[in-house]
Order: sequence, then C-alpha cells, then structure tokens
Amino acid sequence: MESVVLYTLREGVDRSRVVETYPRHKAYYEAFHAAGGGLISLGPFLSADQPAGSMGIFTSREEAERFVAGDPFVTEGLADPNILEWNAVHLA
Repeated sequence: MESVVLYTLREGVDRSRVVETYPRHKAYYEAFHAAGGGLISLGPFLSADQPAGSMGIFTSREEAERFVAGDPFVTEGLADPNILEWNAVHLA
C-alpha cells in the first residue's frame, strides 16, 4: 500500500527560511530517490495568498517514515508531516 505525506508549514515560519532550506531539501530528495528510496513523486501546493504546504507519494509507509526522518524541512522545524496510508487506484 502506498503512503502520502502531507506537509504543513509550522505556524509563524518565515517563508524566507523555506526558500533558504529548499536547496538542502532538493538535494535530499534527489539522493533519496537515486539510492532507491521509495519516493514516487512530490511537490508543493500552489496558493497565491498563503503557504499551502506540499505532498509526497511513497511506495510504503516505511519509506515515507524514512524520508521524513531526514528531510531538512522537518529536521529544521519548518514543516509538520502527516503520513497517511493510501489505497490508490491506478488507472494507467
């Protein structure tokens, strides 16, 4: 069963810290994927007026937990992750 991680920015986090941390987050998810981590896709939700969070899709809850444990957005206190198991229906 796949898992989804929903990230919500912590209350009061300055968006400039998110922008500053993003290169470390990007390097982390690229390395995680390259090493065979079960990351399927990820990305931010877009909203013009407020931070809208982001989402990642993983092959399993274990892979989602492993990813979250080292993600700079989490380890540096910028985002709170919520891991949900997802009974996805693949149509393709």
